[in-house]
Amino acid sequence: MLNKIWPLFIIISFIYSIYSGNISNVNNAIFSSAEETVNLCITLLGTLCLWNGIMNIAIKTSLIQKLTKFLKPFISILFPDLKNDKDISEQVSMNVIANMLGLGNASTPIGLKAITSMQEKNKDKTTLNNSMAMFILINTASLQIIPTTVISIRSSLGSSNPSKIILAVWVATVCAFLTAVILGKLLSKKF
Repeated sequence: MLNKIWPLFIIISFIYSIYSGNISNVNNAIFSSAEETVNLCITLLGTLCLWNGIMNIAIKTSLIQKLTKFLKPFISILFPDLKNDKDISEQVSMNVIANMLGLGNASTPIGLKAITSMQEKNKDKTTLNNSMAMFILINTASLQIIPTTVISIRSSLGSSNPSKIILAVWVATVCAFLTAVILGKLLSKKF
């Protein structure tokens, strides 16, 4: 649907700019947007490389095991089916940690690995089990302590205080996370 809506908006915008005599403004906006996009991509790439490097260091040290041990009570409450599966619990913990650091793009491969591992253990291959559904809910809610990507975007766009949004992000993500967990637990009993 969106692949039809966006081209339609673009075509309408071009037609309107020709009709109103603002085609030069549209051209200027296209080229300045391209420059801003390249700068944003470079900033995000640097941030992702930094945090991916930190995550790789954490994986090679005992830090992930310590964080997994710290998160184990929460993981066992949220995912009671995974209590006896150390590998999947570790993958889920790493995904949660990456999301908490605001690394949604970096947490995606870890999340895919975790959901694939859960699917292998799933008895009914055509239906999500409760752990898989909860995992998707938690990833969608994306509890964040450090909204790295948003801070990088704000910084690249010249914000005078890019980290000013942290309190609002904490409130929003905690509310989203609690809502997702509560609804997930309630609905898991029903279905």
